[in-house]
Amino acid sequence: MRYLIALVLLVAPCLGWADDWEDRLVFNESAEGPRLRVISSTDTVLFAPVIEGFVAENPRISVEYLVSGTADINRRVRATPDAFDVIISSAMDLQLKLANDGFALSIDDVPVPHWAQWHHSLFAFTSEPATIVINRTAFEGQPIPQTRQSLIEALRKRPEEFRGKVGTYDVRQSGLGYLFATQDARASETYWRLMEVMGGLDVRLYCCSGEMINDLADGSILVAYNVLGSYAAVRAEGKDALEVVLPSDFQTIMMRTAMVSKATPEPKAAELLLRYLVTERPAVAEEASPLPLLQTSDGSDGRERIGLDPALLTFLDGLKRTKFLSAWEDAVIQ
Repeated sequence: MRYLIALVLLVAPCLGWADDWEDRLVFNESAEGPRLRVISSTDTVLFAPVIEGFVAENPRISVEYLVSGTADINRRVRATPDAFDVIISSAMDLQLKLANDGFALSIDDVPVPHWAQWHHSLFAFTSEPATIVINRTAFEGQPIPQTRQSLIEALRKRPEEFRGKVGTYDVRQSGLGYLFATQDARASETYWRLMEVMGGLDVRLYCCSGEMINDLADGSILVAYNVLGSYAAVRAEGKDALEVVLPSDFQTIMMRTAMVSKATPEPKAAELLLRYLVTERPAVAEEASPLPLLQTSDGSDGRERIGLDPALLTFLDGLKRTKFLSAWEDAVIQ
């Protein structure tokens, strides 16, 4: 944890390097070999230990790590596929669509389970749940909700205390937020009831998990829904006020995926990084990185892992997306 805090302090001054990147950092800048451009939705502070491990094993390679939102990554790669070597995102559906549309390089013999890859071109390397994160001060002397239904009941019981104090993704802007929302809606009608209740409380809408966690930590909001598990765990560590809840009714498990751009000018170096993420990272960076390793069980533990399969493309259909967003706005924008 001390390493993460130090890295935050190191990275913070760099946030203005590029006008339109959320963050940019170059690793092993003086390397004499190729420089890989990695576009990713994962905050630098979480991913830096992984890249540090890679360049330590491959000292001739430098890595320019560029952070952007999930929906923006999809737009950028489609517009200029040769500008990036490796593409990493938590929005599994957008990644699958990119790979299916021919933007990913096919790589054989990558040792991942069949359910964690798509046509030898898209590969999962982490898995983590969507969580509910709660500021405990709002539930002092009361049970903390462990299901969506109990959260609904708690919000309805004290509406004035929670008005303007609940947060979730703006699914119109966030690719990951849209993925979580569509998967939740498929799993249970409770999702729509929760959105209606949150909408009635003037829910605050966010681009990303990091911003939700920041506002939870300073008390600007008291409840955040569908926060990415790794972000929640890192920020909640040592913070007595925050509690991370894995909903006991059902869990939505996302797999972070990576691909090599088919248009990369550095295919060999890019493939080295992808293989490192999938096969070598567990041995090298597990202790240093808060990103959870890919869980290779068959999914029979009662958790709902989002499948890397064609069903992911359902809600990317133009008509279905429009219909879903219209229903979401009716519930949330009141």
